[in-house]
Amino acid sequence: MKYQPHEYQNYATKFIVDNPISAIFLDMGLGKSVITLTAINELIYDRFEMSKVLVVAPLRVARDTWPQEIKKWEHLNNLKYSVVVGNVKERRMALLRKADIYIINRENLEWLIEKSNINFNYDMLVLDELSSFKSRKAKRFQVLKKVRPSVRRIVGLTGTPAPNGLMDLWAEIGILDLGVRLGRYISQYQNKYFRPDKWNGQQIFSWKPLVGAEKEIYKKIEDITISMKCVDYLKMPECIINKIEVEMSEIEYLKYKAMKNDMCMQVKEILIDAINAASLSGKLLQLSNGAIYFEEGKERKVIQLHDRKLDALEDLIESANGKPVLIAYWYNHDLQRIKDRFSVEEIKSTSSIERWNKGEIPIAVIHPASAGHGLNLQEGGNILIWFGLTWSLELYQQTNARLWRQGQKNCVMVYQIITKGTIDEDVIKAIKKKM
Repeated sequence: MKYQPHEYQNYATKFIVDNPISAIFLDMGLGKSVITLTAINELIYDRFEMSKVLVVAPLRVARDTWPQEIKKWEHLNNLKYSVVVGNVKERRMALLRKADIYIINRENLEWLIEKSNINFNYDMLVLDELSSFKSRKAKRFQVLKKVRPSVRRIVGLTGTPAPNGLMDLWAEIGILDLGVRLGRYISQYQNKYFRPDKWNGQQIFSWKPLVGAEKEIYKKIEDITISMKCVDYLKMPECIINKIEVEMSEIEYLKYKAMKNDMCMQVKEILIDAINAASLSGKLLQLSNGAIYFEEGKERKVIQLHDRKLDALEDLIESANGKPVLIAYWYNHDLQRIKDRFSVEEIKSTSSIERWNKGEIPIAVIHPASAGHGLNLQEGGNILIWFGLTWSLELYQQTNARLWRQGQKNCVMVYQIITKGTIDEDVIKAIKKKM
């Protein structure tokens, strides 16, 4: 296919070519992959500045999206690539293959740097979903930081640079510029731009930006950063968010309230408890969806509380009148209950992605954490149903963007199934606040 870039795509490509450090914060659907590949192609074959590029991406994006983009566009046909996924033997063979671009999933980054016994001699690094490196304590951040000085060029790509607030930016920008702009240490960044918000004694749980800190931070990073929203640069189809409320029975709600207030509840002969606030949050979300895990000896089992969301899901599928439907779930027991009720197919392989886009899968299920980034599913349908919600703004927006993106020809309908009076309502409020 012939590449006819939008003006903003030419601008972004030139920005990458002109800047050894680039933070490309482009909204989902603006074409981050083809923009970056076009820059790589120019740097390798027109300017002769680069010869070996490493792309780090989520698994399915590394395995499917980047190779598809290279094969899709005529001007990229001369780029040779090698996908470094699979078992150890397959990954080693892929690394030893002669290529311009090596594409690896982020889970294997530690193996590549510390265990592969192959020199880390890349002169350009692309971090697809830079937000994956927002935690300074994560192993992938720590191992990459060791080899980062050896890389001459680096590009960070994401549509959600600060999904939980400005504190996320320190690690993301730091892995790009080695702490030049926002400080080498997190304490410097915290003390300069934030004040403690919630704390207990010496332990600080959250930080609040000082007045004017946001503009100051943006000023510090503006020389290496571009940021664009799709609604400003593309004629996007309408995206309509619909809340579908369901309600527990009085008995079901009393059990939910017991868990919420007492951190435990009894169902039949089984006592289910939560050991801390995080555990309680997870259990309340499960109960809102209709089932909950419990431990019996060393086994993890599931007990069902209600089918309210499944009934609502059935109504939505029926009202779609045969149009393809994509369902986002969170817990495995939700997936199993959905499978027990409907004939569905999981979107988790190259084949399933292709079949969905051909309209061959009437009801598909997707997990936001494993397939929320980079997958192009807009050709297969325009209806997304959230069966189970997530606190993560990043995963929420990225999952919606599988359908609501460039190339979508229809109005996108996003349905959130919410159980009234439960933590679901808090999740929706938190998502809106983060936005």
